[in-house]
Amino acid sequence: MGGDLTRGGLPGGPDTAGTLPGAEPRPAGAPKIVGIAWGLLILNTLGSAGAKTIVPLPRSLIQMVTMGALAAAFALALAVNLRLRIRASAFLSLLTLLLVPSLISSVDLESGFGALFRCTRLALFVGTLWLLSRWWDGGTTVVRHHIRMYFAVLGSVAAGLVVSPGAALPDLYGGRLVGALWPLTPPQIGQYAAVIIGLTVLLVLGRRTDRAGAAVIVVPSLVLLALTHTRTATLGLFIGLALAIGSLLLTSAAARRFFTWTVLCATVAAVGFSSALESWFLRGQSQENFSNLTGRAKVWDALLGAPRTTTEQLFGMGLGDKSFGGLPIDNSWLAVYQEQGLTGAAIVAAIIIVLGGVALLRPPSLQRACAIFLISYCAIASYTEAGLGDASPYLLHLAVAASLLAAPAAATALPPPEVPRRRIPRWASRSEAI
Repeated sequence: MGGDLTRGGLPGGPDTAGTLPGAEPRPAGAPKIVGIAWGLLILNTLGSAGAKTIVPLPRSLIQMVTMGALAAAFALALAVNLRLRIRASAFLSLLTLLLVPSLISSVDLESGFGALFRCTRLALFVGTLWLLSRWWDGGTTVVRHHIRMYFAVLGSVAAGLVVSPGAALPDLYGGRLVGALWPLTPPQIGQYAAVIIGLTVLLVLGRRTDRAGAAVIVVPSLVLLALTHTRTATLGLFIGLALAIGSLLLTSAAARRFFTWTVLCATVAAVGFSSALESWFLRGQSQENFSNLTGRAKVWDALLGAPRTTTEQLFGMGLGDKSFGGLPIDNSWLAVYQEQGLTGAAIVAAIIIVLGGVALLRPPSLQRACAIFLISYCAIASYTEAGLGDASPYLLHLAVAASLLAAPAAATALPPPEVPRRRIPRWASRSEAI
């Protein structure tokens, strides 16, 4: 099958298949540098703001590490793809188009020099994805890189929990799990856990990995997800998995069995543990606080009611820290509207619609199911989390979906070499005539 997800030795995708005689040879799978570059992109999107760590880390140092990771990822991607061979991608084309409103709104420095810095970061991020798109062949190689890298991040969270439970479950966050070694917030940890759980379950159903190796990833990730008390990640996981597995029901007996057992277990849990589930879901909040989404609705109303010029409505205020009035926006669509205007929101909507449309038009397969899970998860999380308009884990999730939906590179056969005609001597032709 696919081997252990926690180890190297990735199975080759379609690029490793044999080629026709005389055809141009395909790349022999993605080199290890591609996996390293992908890990550096993930490191760049971890952010620099979060909980207090056991060993205090200056924010300037964290920003230096994350930005250095992006520069290193671009350099590695360029080094491994010096001929600048890229794959045509509607996703990356739209992402590149998103740079236009970002630059227009940031160039007047209304949001400060930080806006131009963030534009440069987004451009470098998109450029790295273009360079890595050469290995987007519709296989699961990028998915495995994604799972391994985020599992390593969750490993640091688990290590922080073991070393200092008090720092990992602080009262400041209501006892929710945070990153004690690297500043990670509960929503971040919940997002990473939910994504790798969903992808790993789908790989098991598609028989691309063994159950023992999957359990090593799924079980600890479920524990960490529960400790974060992150409702958005939990709903995104279950709804995304339901849609992804639903796309496999007609073609996979394993998917049908898993879906049946999941529905049965969920029904029993809902009946037998309803009070405990309700307590976990509410996190000790009042009904009023829960109804206004932990204060998010007040920020959203203030953002929508703020006066804006026509230019600001069309192109936004410039890339910022996804906040309004000093409070986090926590909504991707409103954050894009604030920073890149209606133009940026239309481009982001086009990205989701194009990826979702392509996924729905593809025949049932494991790759399609994984793409549906990632697209639906990002769409659900966009309501209470920001990140679709800037370099973020959500764009990396969508990039993985785009790589899964890419058509395998076809090897075009070259015409056979022309064989020169042999010249027959006259005496030989006379003898044949006789």
